[in-house]
Amino acid sequence: MQIQDLPYSDPGVPDARSGPRLLWWLWRNQAGGQLKALVWGLLHFVSVAALPFCVGLAVQAVVDRSGTRLALTGGLMLLCGTGVAVGDTFLHRSAVTNWITAAARVQQLLARKAVHLGSALTRRVAAGEVVAVSTGDVEKIGWFVEALSRFGAAALTAVAVCAGLVVYQPALGVLVAVGLPVVALAALPLLPRATRRADVQREKAGRATELASDTVAGLRVLRGIGGEELFLDRYRRASQEVRHAAVRSARMWSLIAVLQVLLPGLLLITVVWHGIGLARQGRITVGELVTVYSAVMILHYPLQHFQEIAMAYSFSRPSAKRAARVLSLERPTATGGSRPAEAPGGDLYDPGTGLLAPAGLLTAVVCGDPDAAGRLAERLGGHPAEPGGSVLLGGVPLDELPLDSARTAVLVQDKDPVLLSGTLRELLDVPASGAVRPADALAAAQCQHVLDALVQGSVDAADPMDARVTERGRSLSGGQRQRLALARSLIADPEVLVLDEPASAVDSHTETRIADGLRRLRSGRTTVVFTSSPLLLDRADRVALVHEGEVLATGVHRELLACEPRYRAVVTREPEETEAAGADVGLPGQDALVGASTEPREIEESA
Repeated sequence: MQIQDLPYSDPGVPDARSGPRLLWWLWRNQAGGQLKALVWGLLHFVSVAALPFCVGLAVQAVVDRSGTRLALTGGLMLLCGTGVAVGDTFLHRSAVTNWITAAARVQQLLARKAVHLGSALTRRVAAGEVVAVSTGDVEKIGWFVEALSRFGAAALTAVAVCAGLVVYQPALGVLVAVGLPVVALAALPLLPRATRRADVQREKAGRATELASDTVAGLRVLRGIGGEELFLDRYRRASQEVRHAAVRSARMWSLIAVLQVLLPGLLLITVVWHGIGLARQGRITVGELVTVYSAVMILHYPLQHFQEIAMAYSFSRPSAKRAARVLSLERPTATGGSRPAEAPGGDLYDPGTGLLAPAGLLTAVVCGDPDAAGRLAERLGGHPAEPGGSVLLGGVPLDELPLDSARTAVLVQDKDPVLLSGTLRELLDVPASGAVRPADALAAAQCQHVLDALVQGSVDAADPMDARVTERGRSLSGGQRQRLALARSLIADPEVLVLDEPASAVDSHTETRIADGLRRLRSGRTTVVFTSSPLLLDRADRVALVHEGEVLATGVHRELLACEPRYRAVVTREPEETEAAGADVGLPGQDALVGASTEPREIEESA
């Protein structure tokens, strides 16, 4: 796999049972790239390690006054230099490729898992954790996967140098072969403590980042209540905790780095001291002493990779653990479906509540509990079966359809829809049937004032479609976000559109026009609207009252308002006892209730 070939056509099925298993799985799936890096690493490290032997041979040739051996040694040094340059160049190329492709594979797996789980993901894992895994953690995972091959090349080179020294000069080679493992493994007892401190630092940094994000997102509210200084103090304290944790972590890693410099230096001093004694006794030549000395100095280079692999594993292990946690999440049921991929049509029926949305009609659902309404709306578009049984579309259970087919057939717009950052044209560029033009959808959702606001707030966009929408639409009001989200849903033109309070943040006049536009644009298509607004209810073909998980009454708005006290209590926001008392004393009848039910909403919005 090369970088230009990304993304993967199929990133594979990861082993997400644990962090180390995920790392091993990633390494195995890049065996070809790892082998290339290992080969180029061996060429580079062996060429570097061979230079001391060349230097020793050259020194001995000068001592012996042998021009021929000096010339051969010069040629050998040129060959080693070429090997160092070529090996280093292609090792770096292979290492970067392995790093980026490993990170990209994890990102693809996370994206596929997010699509697979849908809204269930954020209920089981914090959204911030998913973002952290898909950004910072994937880089640490890629670093460790890439560093393994370089560490392997460095370790094999160190073993080869020790073996060569033992054969070349046993008296000094044995000393190096015994001391080198001690130098390489001396830092291992410190790694657990360094890892724990690094984990604490990352945890505190994550909390500080979360606090900063919350503060920025709620800055308008904080200014309104005078809470800026309070949250600023909290962030200062969190920032100081991060600093202290970073200093404690840096102390451990600096101690490990000191050992990686001090111990090889002590080994070098020991070898030189012992070698000088052997040279005085005539047991070794000057060239052999220079060779062993240079080899020990060169070994410091591959030994650095022992420290790097330790750091890479320490940082990537918690990252891989978090990634494995997300990748191990599963939906309650399989997503392959037992039926062929098709686009079913017909009535939408929920056996759990008894809710029926006839095909081609606008059905309004009134539910006194907003949370219950949100759960029911999600259930109507959800793929997995629940205790009440799967939702049926045209008699076909949604959980028997492939996930893509089920989501294409039923689209659910949440109460708090998310707008992705980018231009308005990109926001509205969604998979659609092509039957609804963006201009018609924007007009039906009453977005003209939103378009004007986007143009006025833009620096260089004369066309509203080129105006940028900020992250999550934070620069827009709640009503503007709702209208843009509704336009996006109308453009998609699904077989069944489920809307949860699509106009709760707009004024009554705008809501009336949205209701008319929705009815006109969705004519002949199945639409379910969860609302308690009389303006929307009065324009629905059918209204269902859901109470405590079951449908209690169905009909049209005015009939239910006159005949069903519980419906009247939800719509008019008055207690049932008050309604009953009003009926006994002859309070205004049905038509007055219809008009009166809209009055509190207008007063609230005008305020």
